[in-house]
Amino acid sequence: MSANTITVTTANFRSVVAESELPVLVDFWASWCGPCQAVGPVIDQIADENKDTLVVAKVNVDEQQTLAQMFSIMSIPTMLVFKNGKVVKTLTGARPKAAIMAALKDVL
Repeated sequence: MSANTITVTTANFRSVVAESELPVLVDFWASWCGPCQAVGPVIDQIADENKDTLVVAKVNVDEQQTLAQMFSIMSIPTMLVFKNGKVVKTLTGARPKAAIMAALKDVL
C-alpha cells in the first residue's frame, strides 16, 4: 500500500472521508479477492500521482463490515468517490487506471 493511501475504519471514517475538504476515492476490497489485488497497485499509483488534490482510502470489507453495509457494498472491488462528504460516483469491479481517472475528472 502506498504511503499516500489511508486505511479507513469506522473509527476514522468521519475525519478521513466525511470531513475531507478534498475529494476522496474509497476502495472497498478484501485480501482474498483476486480483482482487488489486481487493481490495488493502480489505486496506489493514483494516490501517489494525485496526493495534493485527492485523498485515497482503502476499506477492508472483512475487517470493516459496518462500513461495507453502510454503503451497501455487494461486490468488490467497489470504489466510491466522495465530495463534500457525499457519494458522487460508484465504480464496481476492477477498472483500468484510465477509467478510474475518467470517473474522477469531475471532482478533481
